[in-house]
Amino acid sequence: MQEYWDIYDINKNKTGRVMKRNDWSMKEGEYYISVLGVVRRSDGKFLITQRVLTKEWAAGWWEIPGGAVKAGESSLEAVIREVKEETGLDVSGAEGGYQFCYHRENKGQNYIVDIYRFDMDATEEDLKLQKDETMDGKFATLDEIKEIANEGKFLHFDSIKKVFED
Repeated sequence: MQEYWDIYDINKNKTGRVMKRNDWSMKEGEYYISVLGVVRRSDGKFLITQRVLTKEWAAGWWEIPGGAVKAGESSLEAVIREVKEETGLDVSGAEGGYQFCYHRENKGQNYIVDIYRFDMDATEEDLKLQKDETMDGKFATLDEIKEIANEGKFLHFDSIKKVFED
Protein backbone atom coordinates (compact mmCIF):
# COMPACT_ATOMS: atom_id res chain seq x y z
CA MET A 1 0.00 0.00 0.00
CA GLN A 2 1.40 3.36 -1.05
CA GLU A 3 2.04 5.86 1.75
CA TYR A 4 1.26 9.56 1.22
CA TRP A 5 2.44 12.63 3.08
CA ASP A 6 0.72 16.01 3.34
CA ILE A 7 2.74 18.97 2.10
CA TYR A 8 2.97 22.03 4.35
CA ASP A 9 4.26 25.59 4.19
CA ILE A 10 6.96 26.87 6.57
CA ASN A 11 4.28 27.69 9.18
CA LYS A 12 3.01 24.08 9.18
CA ASN A 13 -0.16 24.94 7.28
CA LYS A 14 -1.30 22.24 4.88
CA THR A 15 -1.02 23.32 1.23
CA GLY A 16 -3.72 20.93 0.04
CA ARG A 17 -1.13 18.92 -1.86
CA VAL A 18 0.12 15.45 -0.99
CA MET A 19 3.09 13.47 -2.19
CA LYS A 20 3.95 9.80 -2.35
CA ARG A 21 6.44 8.78 0.31
CA ASN A 22 9.97 9.69 -0.82
CA ASP A 23 8.72 11.04 -4.18
CA TRP A 24 10.48 14.38 -3.55
CA SER A 25 8.28 16.48 -5.81
CA MET A 26 8.13 19.43 -3.43
CA LYS A 27 8.48 22.98 -4.67
CA GLU A 28 10.42 25.76 -2.98
CA GLY A 29 8.72 26.70 0.29
CA GLU A 30 7.04 23.31 0.66
CA TYR A 31 7.81 20.83 3.44
CA TYR A 32 6.77 17.49 4.81
CA ILE A 33 6.64 16.97 8.57
CA SER A 34 8.62 14.39 10.46
CA VAL A 35 8.51 13.64 14.19
CA LEU A 36 10.93 12.44 16.85
CA GLY A 37 9.79 10.97 20.15
CA VAL A 38 12.28 11.20 23.00
CA VAL A 39 11.43 8.83 25.85
CA ARG A 40 12.94 9.88 29.19
CA ARG A 41 12.94 7.65 32.25
CA SER A 42 12.81 8.92 35.83
CA ASP A 43 16.50 7.96 36.25
CA GLY A 44 17.36 10.53 33.56
CA LYS A 45 18.20 8.02 30.83
CA PHE A 46 16.81 8.38 27.30
CA LEU A 47 15.73 5.77 24.78
CA ILE A 48 17.95 5.66 21.70
CA THR A 49 17.76 3.24 18.79
CA GLN A 50 20.30 2.09 16.25
CA ARG A 51 19.44 2.10 12.54
CA VAL A 52 19.74 -1.17 10.63
CA LEU A 53 22.75 -1.56 8.36
CA THR A 54 20.50 -1.77 5.28
CA LYS A 55 19.40 1.87 5.58
CA GLU A 56 20.24 4.01 2.55
CA TRP A 57 21.92 6.65 4.70
CA ALA A 58 23.27 6.75 8.25
CA ALA A 59 23.24 2.96 8.50
CA GLY A 60 24.27 1.82 11.97
CA TRP A 61 23.90 5.30 13.46
CA TRP A 62 22.00 5.98 16.67
CA GLU A 63 18.88 8.13 16.73
CA ILE A 64 15.61 8.96 18.43
CA PRO A 65 12.57 6.95 17.25
CA GLY A 66 10.47 8.79 14.70
CA GLY A 67 9.38 9.18 11.11
CA ALA A 68 7.16 11.05 8.71
CA VAL A 69 3.63 12.26 9.38
CA LYS A 70 1.25 10.44 7.04
CA ALA A 71 -1.43 12.30 5.07
CA GLY A 72 -4.41 13.05 7.30
CA GLU A 73 -2.48 12.31 10.48
CA SER A 74 -1.57 14.84 13.16
CA SER A 75 1.99 15.28 14.37
CA LEU A 76 1.05 13.85 17.78
CA GLU A 77 -0.68 10.83 16.23
CA ALA A 78 2.43 10.24 14.10
CA VAL A 79 4.90 10.34 16.99
CA ILE A 80 2.76 7.94 19.06
CA ARG A 81 2.53 5.57 16.04
CA GLU A 82 6.22 5.79 15.17
CA VAL A 83 7.48 5.17 18.72
CA LYS A 84 5.09 2.19 19.02
CA GLU A 85 6.09 0.75 15.61
CA GLU A 86 9.82 1.12 16.15
CA THR A 87 10.11 0.26 19.85
CA GLY A 88 6.86 -1.35 21.03
CA LEU A 89 6.41 1.39 23.65
CA ASP A 90 3.03 3.12 23.93
CA VAL A 91 3.63 6.76 24.86
CA SER A 92 -0.01 7.80 24.39
CA GLY A 93 -0.61 8.01 28.15
CA ALA A 94 2.82 9.30 29.12
CA GLU A 95 3.50 12.72 30.62
CA GLY A 96 5.07 15.25 28.29
CA GLY A 97 4.42 16.22 24.71
CA TYR A 98 5.52 18.69 22.06
CA GLN A 99 8.78 20.55 22.78
CA PHE A 100 9.90 22.44 19.64
CA CYS A 101 10.57 22.05 15.94
CA TYR A 102 13.33 22.75 13.44
CA HIS A 103 13.41 22.72 9.66
CA ARG A 104 15.81 22.00 6.82
CA GLU A 105 15.82 22.95 3.15
CA ASN A 106 17.45 20.20 1.12
CA LYS A 107 16.98 20.37 -2.69
CA GLY A 108 13.33 19.36 -2.88
CA GLN A 109 13.49 17.29 0.29
CA ASN A 110 12.48 20.08 2.67
CA TYR A 111 11.26 19.00 6.05
CA ILE A 112 10.10 20.22 9.44
CA VAL A 113 10.80 18.04 12.47
CA ASP A 114 8.46 18.20 15.47
CA ILE A 115 10.27 17.10 18.63
CA TYR A 116 8.34 15.46 21.48
CA ARG A 117 9.50 14.25 24.88
CA PHE A 118 7.61 11.71 26.95
CA ASP A 119 8.36 10.70 30.52
CA MET A 120 7.81 7.02 31.22
CA ASP A 121 9.65 4.24 32.97
CA ALA A 122 10.46 1.32 30.73
CA THR A 123 13.34 -1.12 30.43
CA GLU A 124 15.24 -2.67 27.56
CA GLU A 125 13.14 -5.80 28.17
CA ASP A 126 10.01 -3.78 27.31
CA LEU A 127 11.35 -2.95 23.85
CA LYS A 128 9.99 -4.78 20.81
CA LEU A 129 12.19 -3.40 18.05
CA GLN A 130 11.00 -3.14 14.45
CA LYS A 131 13.64 -5.36 12.85
CA ASP A 132 13.55 -3.77 9.37
CA GLU A 133 14.19 -0.31 10.88
CA THR A 134 16.08 -0.82 14.13
CA MET A 135 18.84 -3.24 15.07
CA ASP A 136 19.34 -2.16 18.69
CA GLY A 137 17.81 0.00 21.37
CA LYS A 138 18.85 1.05 24.84
CA PHE A 139 18.42 3.65 27.55
CA ALA A 140 21.46 5.92 27.67
CA THR A 141 22.64 8.81 29.78
CA LEU A 142 23.09 12.22 28.19
CA ASP A 143 26.86 11.77 28.50
CA GLU A 144 26.65 8.49 26.56
CA ILE A 145 24.55 10.16 23.89
CA LYS A 146 27.02 13.05 23.66
CA GLU A 147 29.87 10.57 23.27
CA ILE A 148 28.09 8.87 20.35
CA ALA A 149 27.36 12.29 18.85
CA ASN A 150 31.03 13.31 19.20
CA GLU A 151 31.93 10.20 17.20
CA GLY A 152 29.59 11.51 14.47
CA LYS A 153 27.18 8.57 14.84
CA PHE A 154 24.05 10.20 16.31
CA LEU A 155 21.54 11.64 13.84
CA HIS A 156 20.61 15.31 14.19
CA PHE A 157 22.10 15.66 17.68
CA ASP A 158 22.96 19.34 17.29
CA SER A 159 19.39 20.10 16.17
CA ILE A 160 17.72 18.24 19.03
CA LYS A 161 20.15 18.44 21.97
CA LYS A 162 18.06 20.92 23.94
CA VAL A 163 15.27 18.30 24.29
CA PHE A 164 17.56 16.36 26.65
CA GLU A 165 17.81 19.30 29.04
CA ASP A 166 15.38 19.86 31.91
